[in-house]
Amino acid sequence: MAHMGNGMTAQQFDIVVIGAGHAGCEAALAAARMGLETLLLTLNLDSIGLMPCNPAIGGTGKGHLVREIDAMGGEMGLAADDTLIQMRMLNTGKGPAVHSLRAQMDKRRYHERMKRTLEECQRLTILQDEAERFLTEGGRISGVVTAQGFVFPCRAAVMASGVYLKSRILIGDYARNSGPAGLSRAEGLSEGLMALGIPLQRFKTGTPARVDGRSLDYGEMERQDGDVPMPAFSFLNGTLKREQTPCYLTYTNEATHRIILDNLHRSPMYSGKIHATGTRYCPSIEDKIVRFADKDRHQIFIEPEGRTTHEMYVQGLSTSLPADVQADMLHTMAGLRNCRVMRLGYAIEYDCIDPTALDLHLMVRDVPGLFLAGQVNGSSGYEEAAAQGFYAGVNAALHVRGEEPFFLGRDEAYLGVLVDDLSTKGTPEPYRMMTSRCEYRLLLRQDNADARLTEKARRLGLVSAARYDRLMQKQEAVQGALRALERGVPMTDALAACLAEHGEPLPKPGARLFDLLKRPCMSYTALSALVDGLAPLADEVREQVDILARYDGYIEKQREQVRRQKRMEMLALPPDIDYAGITGLRLEARQKLAKQRPQTLGQASRISGVSPADVSVLLIHLKRMGLGE
Repeated sequence: MAHMGNGMTAQQFDIVVIGAGHAGCEAALAAARMGLETLLLTLNLDSIGLMPCNPAIGGTGKGHLVREIDAMGGEMGLAADDTLIQMRMLNTGKGPAVHSLRAQMDKRRYHERMKRTLEECQRLTILQDEAERFLTEGGRISGVVTAQGFVFPCRAAVMASGVYLKSRILIGDYARNSGPAGLSRAEGLSEGLMALGIPLQRFKTGTPARVDGRSLDYGEMERQDGDVPMPAFSFLNGTLKREQTPCYLTYTNEATHRIILDNLHRSPMYSGKIHATGTRYCPSIEDKIVRFADKDRHQIFIEPEGRTTHEMYVQGLSTSLPADVQADMLHTMAGLRNCRVMRLGYAIEYDCIDPTALDLHLMVRDVPGLFLAGQVNGSSGYEEAAAQGFYAGVNAALHVRGEEPFFLGRDEAYLGVLVDDLSTKGTPEPYRMMTSRCEYRLLLRQDNADARLTEKARRLGLVSAARYDRLMQKQEAVQGALRALERGVPMTDALAACLAEHGEPLPKPGARLFDLLKRPCMSYTALSALVDGLAPLADEVREQVDILARYDGYIEKQREQVRRQKRMEMLALPPDIDYAGITGLRLEARQKLAKQRPQTLGQASRISGVSPADVSVLLIHLKRMGLGE
């Protein structure tokens, strides 16, 4: 125990995790499950796993992250499956690369489920207290000091403080120093970060009003039901069987837009009260009306916050307009004309770091042992936070054990894209994961996250034998099916008739059954009904076989792109390279490279301000040093 002058004592931990939002929960669980004595500090035990904004998990790109967390033994997917009230697969009209799961959550039950998981985790201690500053020894993290006077010596820390750093709530002219949902904010950690030389920036995000579901006219809105059969986030769960709760769709209209435009000067975003940077990808309704002036309406989804409350979330109407304006604009929309507001929408601005201070393992480059994860890194969203939390918790544990860090590249996971984007490019606004950010998205589908990542995560001790065995059985079934499809096409009358019906030509001599699956009209299920000897497959196996056949050529092209990029990633840049002395590099490139110290030529190529010409100069320089190809 570490003793202090005031008579209080504090236990020594291997790792201290600061914040118990989605990033902190995953970080603490990963570290403790890897055998490290872990302390989780939270401002409020009742806000563990809180969803202060939308009561949903997943979405385009974000659902990929949840599947990846699950594939590596994280908790978000399992907790979501246990507590969701509706599930839908988005983008099913497009290719499998952009299919994404999105679940409507019972937010109170999710909190309770996650809190109980933390409480029951061995080697994990939870304390309600505010982290105030860091202790260092020889430039390395050595402890965390709390507002209540505890000093916790540690060998690594994961800071996952979300949007709580000197946060401020704004609604019209009203402003209050507060965290989200009326919770306390973190007062001292901003100075603690600056004292360590970590640069800060100020971001802004927002949330819509909540309304009383009993005051809505559902007959005026379009009902939105979940998918049946009901898919699951976790690869361990297959499909779910549960009663689902509907959501509803309505729209803004000319009257809504007129009220907003007439009161735009009363919005803190337009009156000058907010100087922080907001996100382009989840704009307030004020921003939507101004930026998309040609649109005469915008979609608004009415989403339940849980099974035991009448609160409904007005998705798509994020705002910081005054109370009277919020009520007036809500009352203009079908289904909401007599709605009662239960909670007002608000904007929240907060401190976060410039994530280019981090390395590719989410550790501060100049402060060994200090890892950061989640919205404090400039990202937005529960899923982005949870993924970073898992990654930071794992790497903090490996750092304490003196082992090589866990690394995922852009070609291996959406999580790899997320971390690389933040630490290499930085972000001038709250960063949101999207499928368009991933250049290898046909390889990194949500349906194959287990095949991509479960094996990689085995050495972490987070993948159970049962999970690994299940993956091996699935992979063996896929390979067996592919081998069966290698035989030639046995032309039958039934097969010929099916092809003719769809206007497809007969296969050429020597064609394989696998080649037939590439045709738009064909699937494994249809083919097995037309050809003898093809065994029935489990749904998850059949899905993989159909995708691998249908997109075979495209997948191979992306694999070749990966091979070319890896050649650049393998070219390591010496840590002591003098960029100022490299003739031919532009001044901006010299400054950016010297500041961020990329580890490879590939990483250097993705830094904002480093041009392809600069990369060519670097390559020539490496060859002169005897380091290039």
